[in-house]
Amino acid sequence: MTDVTLYGFAPSSFTWTARIACEEKGISHDLEPVEFGSDAHKGLHPFAKIPILKHGDLVIYETAAICQYIDQAFDGPSITPADPALRARMIQWISNFNDYFYDYCTRKIIIQRLVVPQRGGTPDEEMIAAAVPHARHAMTVADAALERAPYLAGSDPSTADFFLTPVAFYMRSVAEGDAIMGDLSALNDWLDRMSSRPSVTATAPVS
Repeated sequence: MTDVTLYGFAPSSFTWTARIACEEKGISHDLEPVEFGSDAHKGLHPFAKIPILKHGDLVIYETAAICQYIDQAFDGPSITPADPALRARMIQWISNFNDYFYDYCTRKIIIQRLVVPQRGGTPDEEMIAAAVPHARHAMTVADAALERAPYLAGSDPSTADFFLTPVAFYMRSVAEGDAIMGDLSALNDWLDRMSSRPSVTATAPVS
C-alpha cells in the first residue's frame, strides 16, 4: 500500500501522464476509479475531471500541477530540466499540448474513433475530418522539435514528454492518426523510445 492515490482511469491520457510521472520518480501509487459527476467526484475536483492526486490530507487536481508536486515532493530523478531555458521549453510544450493538441487529437479524433464506438455510439465523421488538418499541424510541429533534440525539452525526458506520449500512442492506433504520423520520422522514433521506457510499459492501459 501507499499513501499516494491517483483517482482516474488507466486509459485516460491525463491519468496515464500522471502515472508515468509517478513511475519515473519511483513512487508507488494506488489507482482508484471515480464515479464521474458524483458528489464524491466533485468533492475531489470541482470541475469533475481526472486525474486527481491524494497524498495524505493533500488533494491536487490538474495534471501539470500533479506532476510538479510529484517531482518536487519526492526524492528520485528529476522530471523537470534544471536549465531555465529548457524548463521554460517544457512548460511551453505542456501548454502546447493542452491548447493545441488535446482538443483536435484526443477529443475530436481519438475519442470519436475509440471511445464513442465502445459506448455504442457512431463517430462524428464531420468532426473528425475537420480536426485532421489541425492535428496534422500539431504533430508536424512536434516532429520538427524532435528533429532538433531527442526529447521535447532537451536531451532527457521531462513532464512534457509524458503529456505527449499518450496522445501520440493513441493517434498511431487510429487510421487518421496513423496517416498523419506516417512520415514524421522524428516523432515516431521518439514515440518508440518513450514506449520502451519502463514507466510507460508499467502504466500502459490494458487493451
